[in-house]
Amino acid sequence: MTESPRIDIQVVTRYLSDRSQPESQRYAFAYTITLHNSGQIGAQLLGRHWIITDGDGQVQEVRGEGVVGQQPHLQPGESYTYTSGTLLHTEVGSMYGSYQMLADDGSRFEAPIPPFRLAVPGALH
Repeated sequence: MTESPRIDIQVVTRYLSDRSQPESQRYAFAYTITLHNSGQIGAQLLGRHWIITDGDGQVQEVRGEGVVGQQPHLQPGESYTYTSGTLLHTEVGSMYGSYQMLADDGSRFEAPIPPFRLAVPGALH
């Protein structure tokens, strides 16, 4: 019996005040994601699918190949970290999604990205 692939995901977010224009309802956020292969088989990240929701409930869906121009391959025990960003029209929002992965045994699987909040400091009490 083969071990199924497993990718653990951690997210750290921050508000980018220097890239935001609150008077124009433009709030910039960065998110740093670390993927860790905690399974027993290597896997490559092929693509991503994001669902981004702002504080008004407006939803934006984003799909694409790789992350920040990369399609990293993670051997068991390896990690990969990258930083990207998004713009919202509100001070608070959330994101979640999944990475489309290809395991070394040829099987495809999705690594879920748990929901995380984007918020201007002080916007939430």
